[in-house]
Order: sequence, then structure tokens, then C-alpha cells
Amino acid sequence: MIPKMGLEGDDESSPPNLPPSSMFRYNSPLVQVTLIGLVCFCCPGMFNALSGMGGGGQVDHTAANNANTALYTTFAVFGILGGGIYNILGPKLTLFAGCLPYCLYVGSFLNYNHHHDQPFVIVSGALLGIGAGLLWAGQGAIMTSYPPSKRKGTYIAMFWCIFNMGGVIGGLIPFILNYNRGEAASVNDGTYIGFMCFMAAGALLSLTILPPSKVIRDDGSMCTKITYSNVSTELVEILKLFMNWKMLLIVPAAWASNFFYTYQFNNVNGELFNLRTRGFNNVFYWGAQMLGSAGIGYLMDFSFKSRRKRGFLGIVIVGLLGTAIWSGGLANQLRYSRSDNKIGKLDFKDSGSAFSGPFVLYFSFGLLDAMFQSMVYWIIGALADDSETLSRYSGFYKGVQSAGAAVAWQVDVHNVSYLNQLIINWVLTSVSYPMLLFLVMMAVKDEKNNTED
Repeated sequence: MIPKMGLEGDDESSPPNLPPSSMFRYNSPLVQVTLIGLVCFCCPGMFNALSGMGGGGQVDHTAANNANTALYTTFAVFGILGGGIYNILGPKLTLFAGCLPYCLYVGSFLNYNHHHDQPFVIVSGALLGIGAGLLWAGQGAIMTSYPPSKRKGTYIAMFWCIFNMGGVIGGLIPFILNYNRGEAASVNDGTYIGFMCFMAAGALLSLTILPPSKVIRDDGSMCTKITYSNVSTELVEILKLFMNWKMLLIVPAAWASNFFYTYQFNNVNGELFNLRTRGFNNVFYWGAQMLGSAGIGYLMDFSFKSRRKRGFLGIVIVGLLGTAIWSGGLANQLRYSRSDNKIGKLDFKDSGSAFSGPFVLYFSFGLLDAMFQSMVYWIIGALADDSETLSRYSGFYKGVQSAGAAVAWQVDVHNVSYLNQLIINWVLTSVSYPMLLFLVMMAVKDEKNNTED
């Protein structure tokens, strides 16, 4: 029996057109993208805040690094498979299953505070990788296929702002709860419990997401015309992705886009700042992401009438900004090393002007991350317009991204110098820009020539 996408059991007949004035109706792209943003606010948003503390909030980064390696290894596999699973199960089951392991992962660090049970942390990381693969494949499909084609950058920016507000709030939790523990090494139990409460709420919220066949744009068009999928079809389509020249051109950008987190979280924020200041910094790191995504989203939707020109402009701006920020990172990195931290542990209140330079750099890393990933998602969204295809494209992107992250965490475990890690990150991001320019030139059509618009 062929399973029905979404397993909702509802009539899939075409609904009537709805007037543009009903943009806030439950089945509108605006409401649905907002809901997936809130889900990611609660789950990966809080996870990012925890990761941004360096070492999962622990003094010894080994357990977190090994857990992240396990996480991103399984994430790489299930990120690629996630698009097909989403097409078979639909958003509710896929996203709910993807959210639950976040609570377990944070709970393992709560347990680690008392028992130092590293195997439990690593197993939890591997399970979270499976869940994250499902969650992000579904998120990518919703964010890139539900909006109208001319406003995908705006919707991506809106999602990114809501999602990263989770990192902002999540940064405030350890900052407030550990404010008077300036010399403490590991975060307290209340920090982990606070994260778990948000993540549980996100899992419940995922059940409110509608399948693409139920979502109707303001012009009356549906997000998909395909209502059925099956395992064999999805396996074939996923295998085709590895021979798809468009996806191959995205590989360098995908590999780079989470590779730099290890360096930024562990070796900048975790190395240069004390515990409470790391929480303080994360508020601004994820806040910078909101600014970056809003800025690049506006440029890639409104700067030119031609969609291809908007793509070119976005890539060039991100490339120039990235070069400037990594240059600043190099200047900062030359002042300390893994074996000799001449800067010491900086505090936002007590370190004076010595705090400002590394703080601005870390803020800039957050700005660049959001601009880089929003740019790539915009390009992916410009390659197709249906949920089925974009769920596979997004899953492929997240799978390759996670494979790169798995390698990055082990690079740090094996004590590769901070300087070499910075150079690797800079090279990886720089290589991706010309490939993305070529992809936009060859595969992105202007709206007037795109029959799907």
C-alpha cells in the first residue's frame, strides 16, 4: 500500500482560492513559516545557545566534541535521507520525531554535571543527529517551498530571525543563572533544565505544522501538486542528488557552513572569555544573525528586478564581508594559540578595552553565518518551487553540512592549532563563492522566464 504524504487522512482535493487579505489565516505560508520558526526557536535555537558556550557548557570540551562528532555523523546520513522521509510521513510526524532527541541531549549534560558519564552524552548526540536530520530537512522544505517565489528571501529572513531569537534567549539563560559565577567552569543544573523546558515546548509545537498540500498562497496556488510518495521513489530520487550538478556545486558551501562553528564556539568564545561572558556574547552572536539574515534577505528579494542579478549581488556582498571578517579573525588569532593564551579569560565588566576587539569579532562571526546560510537557502529555493524537490535539496544540503561539522569537531579533538583551523575555515568559505556564482548564472531563472512563478 502506498503511504500518503503527511499521513493526515484528509481529502486532498484542491481548495478554493483565498483572498490576499487572509494572509494571517492558519494555512497561509506566513503563519506556517512562523510556526516552523518557533519550533526551531525552541529546539535548535536552544541547542545553538548551549553549543555557543563552548564544550556544551563544560570546562572539559572532550565530551561535547565527541558527542558533536557522533551527532553530525548521524546528521549527515539522516539529513540526506530526511527529505525523503518528510515526503513520506509529512511534517507533523517528521518534525515531532526530530524534536524529541533535543531534550535527551541536554539531559545527558545535566547528568554529566553529576556523574561524568561521557558514553551517555555521545549516544545522546548520535540520537540527536538522527532527529536533527529529520527536523532540518522538513524545515528546509517548508521555508523554501511554502512562500511565493518572489519573496523567498523575506521568508527565509523571517524564519532566521525567529529561530535565532532562540539563541538570544538561550544565551540569556546561562548569563543570568551563572552571572555571579564569573570564575565557574561549568554551567549549573538550572541552565540545562531551562533549555529542556523550551525544547519540550518545541516538540509539542511541531504538531501544529500543516502538510504542503493544505497550505495555500495568497494568490490561491498550492505549495505542491503531488500528494503521494513511497520509499522506493524517494530512495531513487535521493541517489540522483549525488549526480545532480546543481547539488554538487553547493557541496563546498554546505561543507563550510557548519565547519566554522567548532572554531568560533570552542576556540574563540570558549577560549577567550569566562563563563558568564560567554553567555553574554551569545546573546549578541545570535542577535547578529537576526540582523544578517534580515539584511541579506532584503537584498536578495528587492535589490534588482532580475532574480539572477539579486543572486549575484548577494554572493558578492557575502564574499566581501566574509573576507573582511576572517581577516579580522586572523589578526585576533595571531595574539594567542592553543598552548599559549596570552589574552586570558576576558570578562565583559572587568576587562575594559581588551574585551571589545574579540567581542566585535565574535559578533561579526554571527552576522556572517546568517548571511552565508540565508544566501545558500535563497539559492536552493530559486532552483525549484515544489515541496518534494526542495525537501530533498534541503536534506542534501544539511547532510553535507553535517558531514563537514563532524570532521570539524574531530579536528579540534585532535588538537589542530587554532591558526590552522582558522585558515581551513577561510579557505572553505572562499572556495564556495565562485561555485555559487556559476550555479546562479546557469540554473537560476528570472521570474518573467520562469513558468513556475
